[in-house]
Amino acid sequence: MSEQRSACLVCQRDDQRVPLIHLSYQGRPLWICPEHMPVLIHNTEKLMAMLEESSRNND
Repeated sequence: MSEQRSACLVCQRDDQRVPLIHLSYQGRPLWICPEHMPVLIHNTEKLMAMLEESSRNND
C-alpha cells in the first residue's frame, strides 16, 4: 500500500507550500488549497473530472 501525499487536488502544491483543507470522497482522503475552494462550490463538473482522473491514476 502506497502512502498518499497531502497535496491540493487541483494544483498539486503540498502542505509545505500552502494550507490544505481535508475532505473525503468515496472513502478516499483528498485535500484542496484555499485558492481552489471555488472549484468545489462553483465548478462541480471540473471537480468530478479531476476526481475521476485521480481515481484512474491510483488504480
